[in-house]
Amino acid sequence: MLRRPTFLLLLLGLSCEIARADVAPPNIVFLIADDLGWADVAFHGGSAPTPNLDQLAGRGLELTQHYVAPVCSPTRVGFLTGRCWSRYGVTTPTNERALPQDTVTLATALRSRGYETCLVGKWHLGSKPAWGPNHFGFDHSYGSLAGGVTAWSHRYKKGPFSVTWHRNGALLEDQGHVTDLLTNEAVNWIQKRTGRPFFLYVPFTAVHLPINEPKAWLDKVPASITTDIGRHYAACVMHLDDAVGRILKALDQKGLRQNTLVVFTSDNGGSTATNNTQPYPPDDSPAGKLPASNHPLRGQKGSVYEGGTRVPTIVAWPEKITHRQESTPVFIADWMPTFCQLAGYHPRADLLWDGIDLSPLLLKNQTLPARPIYIAGPRWQTVSLRQGKWKLIASAKAPPQLFDLSQDPSEKTNLAAQQKQRVKVLSATLEKLRARDNDRVAK
Repeated sequence: MLRRPTFLLLLLGLSCEIARADVAPPNIVFLIADDLGWADVAFHGGSAPTPNLDQLAGRGLELTQHYVAPVCSPTRVGFLTGRCWSRYGVTTPTNERALPQDTVTLATALRSRGYETCLVGKWHLGSKPAWGPNHFGFDHSYGSLAGGVTAWSHRYKKGPFSVTWHRNGALLEDQGHVTDLLTNEAVNWIQKRTGRPFFLYVPFTAVHLPINEPKAWLDKVPASITTDIGRHYAACVMHLDDAVGRILKALDQKGLRQNTLVVFTSDNGGSTATNNTQPYPPDDSPAGKLPASNHPLRGQKGSVYEGGTRVPTIVAWPEKITHRQESTPVFIADWMPTFCQLAGYHPRADLLWDGIDLSPLLLKNQTLPARPIYIAGPRWQTVSLRQGKWKLIASAKAPPQLFDLSQDPSEKTNLAAQQKQRVKVLSATLEKLRARDNDRVAK
């Protein structure tokens, strides 16, 4: 028979183990589409079926006011640093090194907490192998060092970075469609996990041009979509949805889903650029303008209007995050503070995050403190500030615009003339936030 003190110590130890198990750091899977519009998904009224994303939204938490940058590289900077991309002087897509070499990225932080880290997909924060993901905290990486690539030959735009497909910084040639290759890599990596927590970041190239889908997916497109470019675009959305489903299935098959936090989002709003006029190597891509839809939001990729910066976003963590829609404005830079908090990472020095920890909102449905969200558009030609229900858009070449998003989410009515004092106050806040821009420009 155990003596009472011994029994109590064992019981205390068991209680501690249970407590530790209950707060075990989650696996993190962050899936980000490329140029996916607000209404390109079926759960926002899109014409292409997206059953896997619909199911994820139907069981998880939809963030209905999740903001990103208007274009790709800046959003990636914000996600991986917890800071506004403009702090690094990045407001446009870039093939140059975006981050200083000593940057504490999300991958760096999580790896210091014992996480295995993997990036599968589009990097576009420095297109030389010496500037790739393995130099910024990722144990394993595969995909495009540069931006969006041709679907079958995996080439970036003509020029010094056209040959860009790599594994761990070594350039290579692979056969197959880009979405399949990325999904296969992500699934295979998940299947090899053996117990340590992991961070899997999958920045897809879909639905970025040039799109060129296989017949198997074109045959599944609804008959109501009749144009060639429309069918390829719908097939690309459906192919992306299937890729998400395959990754979720891999988590299920490994018994990992219960302790895996999954986020799906897009890097900016949808684009209506012409598919085959940009300087990509020939890939037999169909002609015509991409039919992305950001309805009912105003604007598209490249714009600081809602259609360029507000994107479909779902968060799922079984039994931890309840199914609901959440309208609190949040921001791509919030994910680093959030994931670091969940992983138990506390920086030794102030990393000057612009984002905040979302875990009280996600896990406990607690109200977040009011704060402004600042978005710098390409080359700072336009910038915006979201503060509560109000949104200010400022430009050096045009008068300010003010919208009440609670009444006017489509940004049809400019209230600046009627709300001059509010414009003045918001403009002062905006200037304070802009003052920290370029404080960490890569040398």
